[in-house]
Amino acid sequence: MNPSRPSPQEQQALSEKLEQANRQLMQSEKLAAIGQLAAGVAHEINNPVGYVYSNLQSLEAYLNDLFRLTEAVDSAQSLDDLRLIKHNIDYDYLREDLKDLLAESREGIERVKVIISAMKDFSHIEEDEFKPADLHRGIETTLNVVNNELKYKAEVIRDFGELPEIECIISQVNQVVMNLLVNAAHAIEDYGRITVRTRSTGHQVAIEVEDTGTGISREHLNRIFDPFFTTKPIGKGTGLGLSLSFSIVEKHNGRIEADSQPGQGTCFRVTLPVRQPEKNSHE
Repeated sequence: MNPSRPSPQEQQALSEKLEQANRQLMQSEKLAAIGQLAAGVAHEINNPVGYVYSNLQSLEAYLNDLFRLTEAVDSAQSLDDLRLIKHNIDYDYLREDLKDLLAESREGIERVKVIISAMKDFSHIEEDEFKPADLHRGIETTLNVVNNELKYKAEVIRDFGELPEIECIISQVNQVVMNLLVNAAHAIEDYGRITVRTRSTGHQVAIEVEDTGTGISREHLNRIFDPFFTTKPIGKGTGLGLSLSFSIVEKHNGRIEADSQPGQGTCFRVTLPVRQPEKNSHE
């Protein structure tokens, strides 16, 4: 005897449980991705902080030398005594090196500010409201966040077109771009090229992430958006990044496609509407 079909109420309850489990799974993947990036971001911050700290030590020594000179003004017997101190502290070198030291330190602190700002923009994972957003700013934010994942694997080429602001949840679009960038870096065995391309086509915009990596075989290409499917070695991927990206793009009433040639690379193309349907923009 066939088991009785579940009632509409039971079907609804089951559907809600599945939806909740899916949301929790996707949220876990978002948090895992941010956690994975944390080490890289720490390295990116540690580098400029390291040379700023070193420069501060040099600055302390330089200031001590300068104080010797200024304090000698009151006690020196003659200008020759002051000139001797000035010569002994190598004043000309000190003055020029101070300029370089301060410029380098300023550059390092600016780099830290950019990274922290990018992380703040990127980590708004709880946002769930469609708002007009600048996609290019979102892409730059994401490139700053994943810089440590990319800089040793690829030259990043920006091929940006003119884009209008689009209605989206920008933190979620950033998540998609991040997944595509990290996947592109992982697909490159030695050192290659990643091109980030944007175009506007009337009522839609397109973002492409193209790499010169190993490519994806045709039998795998049809499965890459399936949950838990991954071609990466065990422990190197959850198989949820592209599935999450597919869900986000679908939520934005867009589409995501991939074109790949084994041995030549892969191009992912995300197409999004400039304006969301009325029901989405008020969710």
